[in-house]
Amino acid sequence: KFSLAIAMLAVLFIFLNRLVTDFSDSRVTLAGLLVQLQVVHSFDVPRRKDLGYSMVIGLILLAVAGTISQDMTFAPWLIVFLGVGLPTLLLDYRSRLGLAILDGRLGWFSQATPAVKSSRDAYASLLPTRLVTLLGLTLLLGLLIFALMPRLPSYQLQTFPVSGPESTKNQQFSPQNRDIVNPGYVNPGSTSEQTSSGSSPRQGAGQMDDTFYYGFSSRINQNLRGEMNKQLVLRVRSQAEGFWRALAFDHYTGQGWEISNGNDLATLRRFPWSYRFYIDGDLSLLETQKVVQTYTAVMDLPNVIPNLDLPRYLYFPTREVALDPNDNLRSPVGLAKGLTYTVISEVPFRDRTLLRQASTRYSSLLDRYRQLPPQLKAKVRRQAQILLQKSPRPLDSVYEISLYLAQALKQNYQIRTDIPFLEPGEDLVEAFLFKYQGGYPDHFSTVLTVMLRSLDIPARFTVGFAPGQFNPFTGYYLVHNTDAYGLTEVYFPSYGWFSFDPIPGHDLYPSSIEDSETFGVLKQFWQWVAGWLPSPVTNFISLVWTNLVEALLKYSQWFWQLVSGSFLGAILGLMLVSIMGLLAWLGWQQARHWLQKRRLAQLSPLVRCYSALIFNLAALGYPLKSPSQTPWEYIQCLEDDLDSEQLALVTEITQAYVAGYYGGQAQDLEHLERQRRRLQRSLSRRPSALRLRWIPKTRT
Repeated sequence: KFSLAIAMLAVLFIFLNRLVTDFSDSRVTLAGLLVQLQVVHSFDVPRRKDLGYSMVIGLILLAVAGTISQDMTFAPWLIVFLGVGLPTLLLDYRSRLGLAILDGRLGWFSQATPAVKSSRDAYASLLPTRLVTLLGLTLLLGLLIFALMPRLPSYQLQTFPVSGPESTKNQQFSPQNRDIVNPGYVNPGSTSEQTSSGSSPRQGAGQMDDTFYYGFSSRINQNLRGEMNKQLVLRVRSQAEGFWRALAFDHYTGQGWEISNGNDLATLRRFPWSYRFYIDGDLSLLETQKVVQTYTAVMDLPNVIPNLDLPRYLYFPTREVALDPNDNLRSPVGLAKGLTYTVISEVPFRDRTLLRQASTRYSSLLDRYRQLPPQLKAKVRRQAQILLQKSPRPLDSVYEISLYLAQALKQNYQIRTDIPFLEPGEDLVEAFLFKYQGGYPDHFSTVLTVMLRSLDIPARFTVGFAPGQFNPFTGYYLVHNTDAYGLTEVYFPSYGWFSFDPIPGHDLYPSSIEDSETFGVLKQFWQWVAGWLPSPVTNFISLVWTNLVEALLKYSQWFWQLVSGSFLGAILGLMLVSIMGLLAWLGWQQARHWLQKRRLAQLSPLVRCYSALIFNLAALGYPLKSPSQTPWEYIQCLEDDLDSEQLALVTEITQAYVAGYYGGQAQDLEHLERQRRRLQRSLSRRPSALRLRWIPKTRT
């Protein structure tokens, strides 16, 4: 034991050392400590309590594994743990009660008491059919609780997951690696031999890579053709879904976009003892909400860092990150497979009332977001005005103009993937509006951006990922390469950049913090059930649920107005709550009494008599029998609370129960029932010693 104590101290020292030196996920460090303690503890002399200790450690490790797991491969291990844990807990429970023991010499099992007629009776709860039934019920109950359980806002602690290959921890920027590198495309201007499948020259025809999105580069050419094969690229854990923004472009090239002064980077460095970077960006006067997002790369990606709007803190494994003039975050190295980082963003609420009232006086710093070739600007401006004239009401704000033009592009133009390559010198926007009446999905966002610029509204082309598919079992958004696309961001003075999506089939703007997945499991379960039900049934259930929610909201508002309106209202509200609480308590007591009667009715007469005795004592305030107590140990707990006559009746009923249930002796059940009722009347008439303790001595 002295050696084991020294070993545990060594394990503690290792844990504290890792906690100080390793800034990545502390849950993994904690799991390592528990595993090491379990190994050291296993060398101790085996005792009955060790089984419970091991189960608790296993449960903690399982919970840690559940929080770390990002896919469904964890589910089979959970079922295996349940399959092993349930019979183990049953054996431990029976062992603590002394009901049965294992004995390999006498077959599978041997009886611990002579009252058990066969080993099958002793271990009926361990039969395969019952174990499978118990496992199924446990899984069903667990899934039900899991479906109803709310998804709390991401991480509740301030230690966030960060991890990556060892080679990334000290990476910094150099003159050679300040640009954005997309593995699927040759870097523009590079003279090296092409090793990727995508080709994206500065102008002219090009071929789209089937894995990597073409938009993740400092200069993009939209005169590409082809499509991507769907592959999972990111797993994102976030309290709210949104557009995982990667890059914004300010300069229109005629057939694409580029980041002007793309190498004019503001380098951000972290402290040696922390992975946290502070990002000093523009503030919004709108109400904001802190959103924590954790991204895990499933495959090698370009060195851009997707995030939600207005990032404030970045937890990233490299020594440096950079911020370019368009508020784009980039890493000195690509996002390697398995790399995990966390972003804390102050995401603004999209308040349409305030955005409609935004000023149209723009700073000269925003001029680059309004620049266009004069000839193109005049043509596009005329077309934009033609679309705006079709509005049934005057549009007097930048927000309404942006929203209307996005909707007009959806309705008047269509997605076309059969258009030929643009000719040399041909403008993409002109071809979209006047020649083909449509184009590829990203072309819609380019056209909207150029249209807004033609009206002297600051706008920029932005690329990133759609939220992806939410997996309610893991809590992660599964983001694929085909979820990448471009949209338009419009600037509103004092409020910041807000996005608009003109692509047909998409919403007018991406989902944001208002769209929470708190009850995502319940929502998806209902959608699955609704798919099997007839439309009238689905509509009826939806109508009932909507009316119920509206009624609850209505009466909740009425009650709040009553309570907060005056002092008299507060008193009336308190009285209503007290009355409702009393009625709920009475209802619960009646339900318990009814359930108790049903449970007793299913027992054998002898067991029913003894169980009714225990329930009557507990209802009158006497100690409740613990499952680990023997009948005789329970009588010892009652000796100080009962008089001699009452104790004799309890002893008689208990002795008959033990002799009949464990010894198999026949008993006079009618006599036992009369004695139980006699005891109940006696307990109701006479105050017990337990009650007398609370009566003042002057009155006794």
